[in-house]
Amino acid sequence: MSIIYLDNQATTPLAPEALDAMLPWLKENFGNPHSSHVMGRQAAAAVEVAREQVAAMLPGGGRVIFTGSATEAINMALGAVKSMFGQGREKIAVVDTEHAAVRDTALWYGRQGYETTLLPVDPQGLVKMEDMEAYLSPKTALVGAMLVNNEIGVIQPVGKIAERAHRSGALMLCDAVQGFGRIDVPEQPDMIALSGHKIYGPKGIGALWVRDDIDVPPLIHGGGQEQGIRSGTLSPALCIGLGAAAKICEERRVADMAHIITLAETAHRLFGDWTVNGSLDQRYPGNLNIRRDGLDVGRLMSDVRGVAFSAGSACASGSGRPSHVLAALGLTPVQIKSSIRLGFGRYNSVEEVEQAAHLINEAAEKQLS
Repeated sequence: MSIIYLDNQATTPLAPEALDAMLPWLKENFGNPHSSHVMGRQAAAAVEVAREQVAAMLPGGGRVIFTGSATEAINMALGAVKSMFGQGREKIAVVDTEHAAVRDTALWYGRQGYETTLLPVDPQGLVKMEDMEAYLSPKTALVGAMLVNNEIGVIQPVGKIAERAHRSGALMLCDAVQGFGRIDVPEQPDMIALSGHKIYGPKGIGALWVRDDIDVPPLIHGGGQEQGIRSGTLSPALCIGLGAAAKICEERRVADMAHIITLAETAHRLFGDWTVNGSLDQRYPGNLNIRRDGLDVGRLMSDVRGVAFSAGSACASGSGRPSHVLAALGLTPVQIKSSIRLGFGRYNSVEEVEQAAHLINEAAEKQLS
């Protein structure tokens, strides 16, 4: 049985163009990019082309550091607070609905002597700016806010958040994993994290964009590769795959967005009996998080084997924890357990969305009856 894949927030299919770009570097062009001979120099040059392709979609005045994942990039970025502790800046503030990579890492710093605050959101999932401003002070080291929420698709006002953080002298970290390649990345953040497998690139590769005047300490020590910040041999194939995927996203962004909007409009019409979680206006259309009261989503997912969709973040699904994102919106545990997430992507069709909606609605009606 073929499966309709509607979980593009968890991961995206590898773009054929990205695969084609990678294959030579998995076969004959296997040189170590840190070697000085001709094969090494060729690999190093290809990595730099990939770096430029990623940088082309990010603000100027910064550098791109390749990492093994966005989670690693985020952990690396949060390390910037270490040099600020001795300056009296020991406060960290991140939006309560952040991905666990940001939220849990910030809370970890809270157990190391820092003061970590989870900034509240309103029922639409948008940060409460007045609460954030009340928290900010000359003691704030860093503010974190994701561009597009991975569970509910809400777009935070990252530019405004960064401006307010800067007024207090704090750094601003943006988790742009779900927005990079889809919508404009604001210029104001000091650090921006992204991932390959969310933009039709390979898994196992991410990147951190860092403004030139920001000091990010090494997270991994060793041979001093990757600008002396991230030791370990780079994979040219993965870097090239990320670069190719970024280039394709830039070339296809208008067409991709038009297609995603068509899919989203189809889904909204077919799931008219469901309630949307999060803002209807300030959201990325490729993410549809909806609930239907009284539904047992665990049973629903078991009944609808022909559709790959989610009950929340793939990163948290194995933890057994209820969605902290939906809880931050004020949803009850029962409402959280009646919510599903549908993620639309470049390679989905209207017919797939229609068929998936039919299967999900049919199973939901049967369960509720």
